[in-house]
Amino acid sequence: MKSVDPFENKDVEHLQIFIYLIPVIGFFPAIWTLYRHNGSRAQRVASRLAVTLALGWILGYFLLGVGAHATDGQTLRLLIVSSLLTSGYFLANIWLMVRLWQRKSLWLPGVSSLSSRLP
Repeated sequence: MKSVDPFENKDVEHLQIFIYLIPVIGFFPAIWTLYRHNGSRAQRVASRLAVTLALGWILGYFLLGVGAHATDGQTLRLLIVSSLLTSGYFLANIWLMVRLWQRKSLWLPGVSSLSSRLP
């Protein structure tokens, strides 16, 4: 039988999930939660989503940066795409924060199904 923690507070859990969704910075507590295998189910789902978004962003940012420095004619285009990717990453995290504040599910098309495959 699962014991109920009398000091458990849903507001503290929501605050922790907000921290996971902070762009760039929230990656570190999210990966720590996944590494330690602790937290509620909602925290683990949000952690997986935050880690998937951050790793996708950093991989795309790195590859576009390398491509911009490797080519001569496409440099400006690749840097513009890189800035759009970064803006999209930040907007996606802010949108997820708004959904969390409204007490709705954290779901992004494609990304959520990919993040659910993480251990």
